[in-house]
Formats: sequence, C-alpha cells, structure tokens
Amino acid sequence: MASPKKFSANTASIPAPIGGWNARDSLAQMSPTDAVELINFFPTPTDVTMRQGYSQYATGITGQVYSLMNYAGPTSQKLFAFAGSKIYDATTAGAATEVFTGLSNAKWQHINISTAGGNFLVACNGVDPTLLYDGTRWAFIATTSTAQTISSITNVTTTATLTTAAPHGLVTGNRVVISGTTPAAYSGTFVITVTGASTFTYTMLSNPGGSASTVGIYTVTGITGVNSNTFVNVNLFKNRLYFTQKDTLKCWYLGVNSISGVANALDFGGIARNGGFLQAMGTWTLDAGQGADDYAVFVTNMGEVIVYNGTDPTDATTWLLKGVWQLGQTFNRKCFFKWSGDLLLLTQDGLVPLASALQSSRLDPRINLTDKIYYAVSQAATLYYANFGWQINYYASENMLILNIPIDGSIEQYVMHTITKSWARFTGIQANCWENNDKNGIFFGGNGYVGKFYGVYSDNGSNISASAQQAYSYFESPGQLKRFTMVRPILQVSNGVPSILVGINVDFDPQNNLGSIGYNPSSQSAGVWDTAKWDQNNWSGGLNTIKVWQGVTGIGYAASLNVQVVSQTIETHWASSDYVFEKGGVL
Repeated sequence: MASPKKFSANTASIPAPIGGWNARDSLAQMSPTDAVELINFFPTPTDVTMRQGYSQYATGITGQVYSLMNYAGPTSQKLFAFAGSKIYDATTAGAATEVFTGLSNAKWQHINISTAGGNFLVACNGVDPTLLYDGTRWAFIATTSTAQTISSITNVTTTATLTTAAPHGLVTGNRVVISGTTPAAYSGTFVITVTGASTFTYTMLSNPGGSASTVGIYTVTGITGVNSNTFVNVNLFKNRLYFTQKDTLKCWYLGVNSISGVANALDFGGIARNGGFLQAMGTWTLDAGQGADDYAVFVTNMGEVIVYNGTDPTDATTWLLKGVWQLGQTFNRKCFFKWSGDLLLLTQDGLVPLASALQSSRLDPRINLTDKIYYAVSQAATLYYANFGWQINYYASENMLILNIPIDGSIEQYVMHTITKSWARFTGIQANCWENNDKNGIFFGGNGYVGKFYGVYSDNGSNISASAQQAYSYFESPGQLKRFTMVRPILQVSNGVPSILVGINVDFDPQNNLGSIGYNPSSQSAGVWDTAKWDQNNWSGGLNTIKVWQGVTGIGYAASLNVQVVSQTIETHWASSDYVFEKGGVL
C-alpha cells in the first residue's frame, strides 16, 4: 500500500513594490515589483518607504487657503497665503499676518519677475485687477497710467488726503508714487484708499505737521489697452509678461522688463481650429539643433498646443509660428509645469512631457509620465475636472513630482519618484495648493492654515496610515494550486515598532479583508544630544529590522500580499516580503 503523500512547505521572497502603483496593466500581467495599491508608501530605488507627514506651519487664517505664492528677492524670500478676501504673510512659523484685503476670491495665478526697478510678484485671477508685490507692499495694478494734476494734499496725523483737479480713475488698493512734495513726508510709494472720484488717502511714515505747501506730482503703476481684471493666467517669456485673457483666444503682453504700461494683444482666433478659449501659456526650453532656446507655448481648453519662437511679437521676422499640435483637452489653468529641461502639460490623457508629445502621437500614451497610472488619472480627470485644486509641483530634495487631485469631499496626491518614474498615492493631506520655498521646503494651503510637508513622521500630531497590495505572483508555478499559510513583510524602522497587519488575496480577488488597526505612540523616544541624560534616555541608532511571521489562509494559484502599517514618529522602510505555502495539484 502506498504511503499518503506528504506536503512540504515552500518559501518565496519577493522584493517590496519599488516599481510603484500600477493602474494600467491587468492583474495577471503586472511585474512582481509593482503594486495594485500603494497608499502613503513611496517607492524609491532601493525600498518602499512610509511617507513622512506635515505640521501646521502658519495658522490663524480665516477660510481655505487656495493660493500660495513665494516671493524670491535677491536677499530674502516671503511666503504669502490667499484665503477668502485676504492675503496673509506666512513666511515664519506661527500666527500669519494679514497684509492685504479686498479680493473677490483666493484663486490666483502668479509669476516672479526681476526688472531694473526691483523684484516683483505679479498675480491675476480673472476677476480683480492684477496684483503686484514690490518687496514691501501689495497693490492692485491700475487700469490707467494717467496721473491727474494734484490740487491739494492735507493730513490728519499720518493719514494724507490727496485731491486731484479731475477724476483720477483709481480704485482702492492701487499703487502710486508721489514725489516733489513739501514737506517730504507726503512723498513716497503708497497703496491708496479711494474716498471719492477726485480724492484718495494714504498712510505716511511720519506726521508732516501740516498741509503740503508744494503738492508735487504722482505716477500710477497701471496697465492700459485692456482691463486687467480679465487676466486669468500670467507667464514670463524672454523678459516680457504675458497675460491670458479669460474666456477668449487672446493673450496680452507688456514691454520688455515692464510690470506696467500699454498691453498688446496676440489673437489666436485664426490659428486655433477647434475654437474654445486660451487656457494658459508656458515657457518650453528646447534644443532644436542650434543650441537651447526658449519657445512660447499656448494651449486651449480644446487641447490645441500652439508653439512660437522669437523675442518680439510685433516683429514677424523674429516671432515665428513653429506648429500647432492636438493633444488631450485641458481643464485647469495650472496645466503647465516647467520641469528640468521639459514642459509638462496636464491633459485629459494625463501628464504629458512636450518634448515627447510633440514628436510622437497622442495615440501612444506611453510617452506620458502618468502612463503606469493611466486609467486612474483619466478617471479622476473625468470625474473631478471641475474641482479646484489640480496642480503639479516638484519637491526636489525628495525626488517627488506631485500631482494634486481634488476628488469630491477630499484631496489626494499622485506622487512619482523622479528617478524610477514609479508612482504612489498619498491620502490624508488636504492640500488646496502647493508652493516651494528654497529656505524652508515645500508648503501647502489647508483649511485655516499653511502646512509644511515632510520632516516629521506624523500628520500634525496624528498617526499616518499606509496600506499596499503587492502585484499577484504565481511563484514560478502558474498551473499549480497552492495553500498559503504564513507571510511576513521585512521592515526596517527607527525608534519604535509600528502597528502592522497583513493578509493575503488569492486568484485576483478584489476584496481586501484587512480590518482597521490603531497605534498609540510610545512614551519612550530617542534622546537628543547635549539635552538627554545618560542611563535615563533611549538613544537612536540605525534602522532596526522587523520580520515577524503572521498566519494567513488562502488557497489558489496566484497570491498577493496586503499590508497595513500605522505609526507615528517612526521612520519605516519596506524591503521585501516572504511567503510560506504548500504546493498541491493542478486541480
């Protein structure tokens, strides 16, 4: 009589999913180093790390922060937050300071420009007059550059009232430069408050002690030829500011190194064959065989990309149309992002690098940076295209390209490692907008605060929860049934042990049967040098390896590991996963 067949245990090890999130391929065709889901884990060239968190950096802001702007002067930087009708200075940690009010909304586009007159931040939103920050104060750029004759200037302490001989045509928030007055305290650069058709007030640095005996003159920082309230996007190209006019196929440009003056129009009505309106303009650095040069790129909401090369739009010999291409439709004003030597364009088809897209076909989606998560991005664009908050940003120190996705009721980020081109999905970061500050890192606008991303291992003092499902594997025997009994992810952690829960799916079962887990931070923490005491504090060394088997139950031909990690204050790296299973027959 034959003895009964004994099953022997088999083991297998699969690297952590450094290939990242795959939302393109079928479950049966994914590489073993890909992931069906990768949430709050970030794939790097060597392992998969649990993302770091954020802290509330600038607080005391009323409402949602929908715009962040970094002002970069020659010796200093400032960070401004736009919320409701106000602008706040959020440069330093703590309570933000209100510096300007009177806005219709907080959804603005901006650019920095340096001229002989200084360093400026220029912004527009398609409703209010164009905004200007000169390193000291914010002001609306006027719709007139004509200054009227001054009749008189009087004062009450440091508040001056200026009366003009004819209506001045200014609005509250405009910037004027007054000169040639006696006393000299009446002269300077001021942001005004309009009190009448021929009067406005401003605040001086000191009390002049009486009315002006010499009234002098004033000049206005203004844009003429078009109402700047209609400007909805701004770009800097070869020392000129270009403004996209809302709901038209027109773009307006100023003189070289100018922040004001006469604006001239570029009308693409005879070029954009599919109609629509101009969405935005970008600057693309391209080497066309004669050295690197900048190209002006305009895109319509219908996805037509119009490219020009040259310096002066008024000179047909230097301003040349290079071509018109058809890509996917665009749905967001922040659709361009200059990244390294390329220009990225966010379309219905995903994140498109122009260097590849304009030399290939839209029918080949492999050129898109979002190719591996093509269906996830396409679905998000279809469902949430009308939501505010779509944006591309680059966090260089962590090699992260961030695509902000404003889903209904929440916000997520699709994040790519710029070395490996592997993707992950971040949740729990309610970011309306993103901005970089070279001195302090990367920031985002939240509800009532500006958040600082990375550098801490918690979300403003709360746990971070990460989950993943690795790609399915047949373990080199696709036609053989297997009974899976144990699994273990190999983790490397810093001071402490996170909460870990693992499970297994077999034969492409879409259900995730993991429950929920919590985490209570340990009262023990790593000692700080020169502060902590010997024999009384724990000292942090290198990373410690955690490899604990957990029992699972699953019978099938292919299997996929589910893992959930919850922690706070703990650096966590995922290196690989081990499986124990028994092989059975074909049936």
